[in-house]
Amino acid sequence: MRVYLLVLLTAAAVTFLATPLVRRVALATRALTPVRARDVHTVPTPRLGGVAMLVGMAAALLVGSQVPFLHEVFFETSTMWAILGGATLVCLLGVADDIWDLDWMTKLVGQVLAAGFMAWQGVQLITFPIFGLTIGSSRLSLFATILVVVVAINAVNFVDGLDGLAAGMIAIGAGAFFVYTYLLTRDASPGNYANLATAVIAAVVGVCVGFLPHNFHPAKIFMGDSGAMLLGLTVAAAAIVVTGQIDPATVSSSQVLPAYVPILLPVAVLLVPLLDMTLAVLRRVRAGHSPFHPDRMHLHHRLLDLGHSHRRAVLIMYLWAAVISFSAVALAVYSPGEVAIGTAAAVAVAVAITVTQLPGLRDRRSRRAGDDAPAPAPSASPTAQAPVASAAVTRAAVSAPAPSATASAPAAPAHGASAPAAPAAVPSLTAGGPPARPPWRRTTSGATPPTAATSTQSGTDRRTEEEPRG
Repeated sequence: MRVYLLVLLTAAAVTFLATPLVRRVALATRALTPVRARDVHTVPTPRLGGVAMLVGMAAALLVGSQVPFLHEVFFETSTMWAILGGATLVCLLGVADDIWDLDWMTKLVGQVLAAGFMAWQGVQLITFPIFGLTIGSSRLSLFATILVVVVAINAVNFVDGLDGLAAGMIAIGAGAFFVYTYLLTRDASPGNYANLATAVIAAVVGVCVGFLPHNFHPAKIFMGDSGAMLLGLTVAAAAIVVTGQIDPATVSSSQVLPAYVPILLPVAVLLVPLLDMTLAVLRRVRAGHSPFHPDRMHLHHRLLDLGHSHRRAVLIMYLWAAVISFSAVALAVYSPGEVAIGTAAAVAVAVAITVTQLPGLRDRRSRRAGDDAPAPAPSASPTAQAPVASAAVTRAAVSAPAPSATASAPAAPAHGASAPAAPAAVPSLTAGGPPARPPWRRTTSGATPPTAATSTQSGTDRRTEEEPRG
């Protein structure tokens, strides 16, 4: 286990450090994702993230090949070099698409060639883990291998529509696949846990973990087709290697289900992307378009249309990927009945989280809670508002300008200030009656009323506080 963790951490560290350098290359070569009608990003973003992933994966596999624990499985056959070569070819194809935007037919031909190269080097689907079914024809084996790899490549490519979505989902699914292959290898060969598929999957998890900090919303760089196709090919290759290395006869009868259905987990890892791709192909063909015609009706787009935020939609997709993947992993440890009960409970929790987090439902609950809240009790008497009213009158009286003490008329306003109006609360002088008390505010006992000079001197300050600047 420690050797596999070394491979994982090496892939993560190298990918994390290489991504900023690749981002500079993408900016220099103008490999940018423009803002299109189907996209959710708002500014052109660099891609080519798959190059950093390829560098991290190659470094991790080379480090693992030098460890005695994995040295034999790496060099006894050419399988590891076949996987790395196919990954390099499909990554270069993605780089060309990220820079020049290749048409779908060119990309499909390139994917077939990369899968064919890997199959020609020995990574072929020879046995199906369903009742020990063996493919008798070499041509049929080649065709089945290419078909599985191309489907996996496009499934990951189709789901790569939000920041961090593909990297996070593959990291979760590949993590479950890593646990599965490790347990299955340990049961099949108790004396030696070394397995090439487990090492490759550990490298896949590592490159996703190392790339995700740069790719999570808001993304600094996209993985592009170079990264999506790389992940799809390596996951498919690991699944093919598992089916070819696990002998059902060596597994006890108590583990019949995980032994005869090891292909279940690779399918579970890519189940959400496969479902999204299947719906997209059917939708586009029914509309008379090419299966690769872009649109904005993927599962992640539908979550956004329901009102989920960018990050919440990605986290919900993570949740479903974890439920499906780790439910399949549980088959290697628990009985099918226990797995069915646990999966049902996990699905119920996932559905509850997905539905209850909809903004529309939260708004309706908030409005319903506001309608059900009791109305505030009315005031006991009309005089309850008297303190507030008196406080307002007092503030108005304080802010009102004071008249001059040496003349019966108010003092002239300061330069630039308009003549203040007399407050309504102050009675005017009437014939025969006592003079009204000026409304200036006393600061100390026996203070004298302000003079015109004082009023003029403070006119600028009053204008600053009471009038907006022109």
